[in-house]
Order: sequence, then C-alpha cells, then structure tokens
Amino acid sequence: MTLIPLPLQLQFYRALCRIRGLDERMQALQRQGRIGFYGTCTGQEAVPVALGFALQHSDWLFPALRESSVLLVRGFPLVSYLAQVFGNERDVLKGRQMPSHMSGRSANVVSWSSCIGTQLTHAVGAAWAAKMRRESMVSAACLGDGATSSADFHSAMNFAQVFRVPCVFVCQNNQWAISTPAARQSNTATFAERALAYAMPAERLDGNDVCALYLAFQRAAERARAGHGPTFLECVTYRVGPHSTSDDPTLYRSEAEVSEWRARDPIARLARSLEAQGALDAARGRALDDELSAELDAALAVAEAAPPPPRASLFDDVYGELPRHLLEQRKELFTPAKRFAHSDLPGVPDKPL
Repeated sequence: MTLIPLPLQLQFYRALCRIRGLDERMQALQRQGRIGFYGTCTGQEAVPVALGFALQHSDWLFPALRESSVLLVRGFPLVSYLAQVFGNERDVLKGRQMPSHMSGRSANVVSWSSCIGTQLTHAVGAAWAAKMRRESMVSAACLGDGATSSADFHSAMNFAQVFRVPCVFVCQNNQWAISTPAARQSNTATFAERALAYAMPAERLDGNDVCALYLAFQRAAERARAGHGPTFLECVTYRVGPHSTSDDPTLYRSEAEVSEWRARDPIARLARSLEAQGALDAARGRALDDELSAELDAALAVAEAAPPPPRASLFDDVYGELPRHLLEQRKELFTPAKRFAHSDLPGVPDKPL
C-alpha cells in the first residue's frame, strides 16, 4: 500500500500522461519538418514528475535532457514551453537556446548545456551559495549515466560532500548514453556505488515507480535542508525512444530489450495501481486523454503562430547598461541601408541604379 494520498497519485498520473502526449506530438512535428529537433523522455517520465512534486518551489533544479518537462510540473505555462521549441517571440529565452534545452526563472529551472555534466558543478555552486546565505533552498543536480564519466561529475560530487552543501544528485540510469551501454560506462555493478568514494549517502531506486521516487526525493531534500549534506540517487529506468530525433537506436540495441522495458512502463504501472484503488477506469482514462489532447492543441496553435523574436532583443540581457560599441551597433541595425551609386565604389564604372 502506498503512503501517498490518492488525490496526489492522480496528479502524478495526469502529469505523466501530459508529458507522454507532448513528447509524441513533438516527435511527429519534427518528422513533419515543423520543428528542427526534439529529445523525448518516453519511459522516463516518472523522474521529472516525482522531482517536480517532491521539491519546494523555492528549490532550484539543474536538469539534463530528460528532465526539462519538470518545468510543466512546476507550473510553467505550456505555451511558453512550446515556444522554446520553436524559438519564437513567445519564448522567454528569446530564441537563443537550442531546442529541448527549456528553462524558466519562474519555475527555478536552469537551462542545461549539451556539454555533458556541466550543470552538476552549477547545481553544487548554487547549493553552496544557499548554505553560505543560510537559506533553506535545495538544488537538484540531474544527470544521466553517461555524465558519471565526466570530469564535472567528480568535481561536483567531491565538493558537495566536503562542504556538505544542500544538493541532491538525481542520476537517471536509462541503460544507454546515446549508443554506449551502461556496462561500458562503468565497471561498478551500480552507479550508486560511485558515491561511496566520496563518503556520500546513496540509494538505488526503481526509476519507473513514481510514488517510490517521490518519497525518496522528499527524504533526500529534507536531509539536505536540515544541513546533513548531499545524497546521490540512482534511478534505474530505460530510454524507450531514441536519444533524440537525430538518432536511430535500432543500430545498437535489440527490439527484444526495448519490449522488455515497455512492459515496465511507468504510466501503465501507476494506472494499474489506480484501477486497483477504484480511482481509474477506461472511461476516465479516455476523458483524461481527450482533455490533455485539447489542451495541447490549443497551446500549440498559439505557440506555433508566434513570429520570430524581435531583432532589438539581440542586445538584451547581456549588460545592465549597453556599452558604446553596442549602442552603435543597435543604431546601425535599425538604420536604413545606404544605397551606393556605382561611382562610389572603387573600380566599378558608373551605371544607373
């Protein structure tokens, strides 16, 4: 029997289905040429959902590719989220970031970098600052199994434990770092074991059990908030889809392996539990699907219709006060182009324009 109230479980289920439906739609749009790139988290929805619900709104999250949807769990508007995929005027990042690198200050979710693992040191730095300021903020440092081989991983883990910063490391072991299997990534039996070298508490979790994850994330966050330092959590799951829309996973893994993990789908798992509790049936499931599909249709119509970011925004957000050379460049950007007669150009005979 779960320790989580039924209404909260239903919120989990709605969030899981919302992310799944969004990912399926975005992958279809990419195949249609309406967006350039997308990375789904199919089969891994439980971690961002549990993390979004477990942390306080004042906490900060530093996601990797598979956790960007935590923005939606934390109340970020769906239209703004979609606008970041298109990089248009409705994008709070003003079209400056790559697709699937969503972030938002209103949700305390920081943009990640495709340079694997760099967000980990950022998360530890933010946690250290919170400790120095005596704030109750906790930072979540998200990573995949592949990032455990990066230099930033070791720097972040060591610093976090030495200085006992309020940080929770959330590792999604989805079995594949693009095409590199977990067995080639580490010679340890688990990734949680790596925390032992830093004397950091660690736990290995079922990454497809959203309820168990929620409780574990809460425990780790409260431990950090109480001043007891970081925790490393390995969430064992599986990347059912491709690494991104640029990837063909059939080249390096078998369909039998994928089918085995599909049977452990986190959404179907929670659905069975809710059905057993009398809180979900086929009719209610269809009604939820229809509701979420209509929500996505409406948001997509608004987001996709937005124009590109205004040119003037090129000069925003870099300096509090623009230096002289940028003021000149901004003025030049909006000055009509001068038309030259050929006689004004060296070596070009004069001809009527």
